[in-house]
Amino acid sequence: MSEERSLNFLEQIVEEDIANGVNGGRIHTRFPPEPNGYLHIGHAKSICLNFGLAKKYGGQTNLRFDDTNPVTEDTEYVDSIKEDIKWLGFDWANELYASDYFEQLYGFAVQLIENGLAYVDDSTAAEIAALKGTPTEPGKDSPYRSRSVEENLRLFSEMREGKYPDGAKVLRAKVDMASPNMHMRDPIMYRIKHAHHHRTGDAWSIYPMYDFAHGQSDSIEQITHSICTLEFIPHRPLYDWFIQQLGIFPSHQYEFARLNLTYTVMSKRKLLQLVNENIVTGWDDPRMPTIAAFRRRGYTPSSIRTFAERVGIQKRDNMIELGLLEFCIREELNKSANRVMAVLDPIKLVITNYPDNQTLELDAENNPEDAAAGSRKVTFSKTLWIEREDFMENPPKKFFRLGVGLKVRLKYAYIVECTGFEKDADGNVTTVFASYIPESLSGSEGSTMSVKGTIHWVSTEHAKEAEVRLYDRLFTVENPAGEEGDFKDMINPNSLEIIQKAYIEPVLADAKPGDRYQFLRKGYFVADYDSTAERPVFNRTVTLKDTWAKEVKKA
Repeated sequence: MSEERSLNFLEQIVEEDIANGVNGGRIHTRFPPEPNGYLHIGHAKSICLNFGLAKKYGGQTNLRFDDTNPVTEDTEYVDSIKEDIKWLGFDWANELYASDYFEQLYGFAVQLIENGLAYVDDSTAAEIAALKGTPTEPGKDSPYRSRSVEENLRLFSEMREGKYPDGAKVLRAKVDMASPNMHMRDPIMYRIKHAHHHRTGDAWSIYPMYDFAHGQSDSIEQITHSICTLEFIPHRPLYDWFIQQLGIFPSHQYEFARLNLTYTVMSKRKLLQLVNENIVTGWDDPRMPTIAAFRRRGYTPSSIRTFAERVGIQKRDNMIELGLLEFCIREELNKSANRVMAVLDPIKLVITNYPDNQTLELDAENNPEDAAAGSRKVTFSKTLWIEREDFMENPPKKFFRLGVGLKVRLKYAYIVECTGFEKDADGNVTTVFASYIPESLSGSEGSTMSVKGTIHWVSTEHAKEAEVRLYDRLFTVENPAGEEGDFKDMINPNSLEIIQKAYIEPVLADAKPGDRYQFLRKGYFVADYDSTAERPVFNRTVTLKDTWAKEVKKA
């Protein structure tokens, strides 16, 4: 496949612009989040696209916060957004805010009023909506549309001075009430909001709407390629209209398909609802689709960048399987994560013919995919913890683990044969007994014995206790946002299982938050920042295989 044919449509546009000398061949993109919540995986795709395009073609990317709604915005969100972008591996040329341009935007609005292209409207929101018409019927002019330029200038100035209460007046662009595009039917440019702004304080009583602030901010920064998601296609004519009427730098908007991921929701409003109603523990709860949550869950920046690359850039919306994202992190951690042993649902295994008080230090390979990872020592002893699922009282055929008379290899150690078991008063198996075969030590010279099953273990005397959090998909349906009813009714009741007392190798007690491991046979895990020296905490990043029975094919 040729290089040119492999380009996505935005790369093709950029290369054509460079070849034709548009804007002097200069490429300048921007990432313009509103600081009203944490970034999610959909934003990660946009970040990779905007920063990636600029990097590929020798350009720059601005980080511009769209802080035009003081009621919902907070510096906490500003800080989290910056942390997420840097964590993903990108840096911005300029850190800017729409609020930097409030005075300039106000001047643009005055210019439109002076040119007879904007007016102050006293109508209520309901009255404006009623006069706007329908997609098949033209709208009707507001009774305030014919106000004089002088009256509009005076009223707009008084709006800025705080003379009127919220909702009393708005400033509207005078475009075309009969336009087939509803966004062109005299859109609102400014509304009154007596609210404290996280950067400008109480300096302003009016705030620009997104459709007015966005394109003009792009133009002020001389953005060459303003990349939005598909829902902004109907907004593009208005974007161009404002720029044309003001006679300013002609930034241009392009649209691509947003990322929709199965088994989650992407609406900030719904995500905020999950946080505020304590359905999750916070924006970084590892079940959330936020970048902070994926980071806490053990995903790597490179796995998310790889995912964004595999998804690609399309012109049509589609639903992406969560399994593809899980595939990307499995593929990476399989190569990079050290293997360790942890028993999550323990029962005792007593090796009856192993000497009391004797231990054996065994060499354990850290990562078979990485020879440079070296090895570690694990201590073998008479009494071990094993997984409850590795023993069956009445095992079926082809059960290659422990049952009376069955043999299994203990990872790195010996082959043992089960000889019996004990139960408690409730009939639960508490202890399994076995005898070991001394000449079967793994890797020993002359050992030719083999069995079909291998299980992991930790020495009861040397193991450390840990809390393990098993995270799963937050919703039980693929597209909760597309189903009828309350999306919260589709929450997966088994999305989190907390194991208060798991047993781990001693080496794991020294794990630092963010350290990633493969727990043999159990999945990939990461040390959580709740960890302490006395009580390590591990989050499951992903299972070893797709347990939702959806085959993920390599893209």
